[in-house]
Amino acid sequence: MSVAKVTELSCTSSESFEDAIRQGIERASRTLRGVRSAWVKEQRVSVGSDGSLEFQANILVTFILEG
Repeated sequence: MSVAKVTELSCTSSESFEDAIRQGIERASRTLRGVRSAWVKEQRVSVGSDGSLEFQANILVTFILEG
């Protein structure tokens, strides 16, 4: 039997939603052992005064608890 925990992360990128999600999962994997999946909860784009874009994805990361 295994028990999993879900934690929510907010990830940003100036490139794309996919890049924001990838960075969030990579960062979570450095801190959390047993990362198994992620669910994209919502996405948002911020537009800067100069027209630049910042992509934000809120993701739910599932990882297995040890012990």
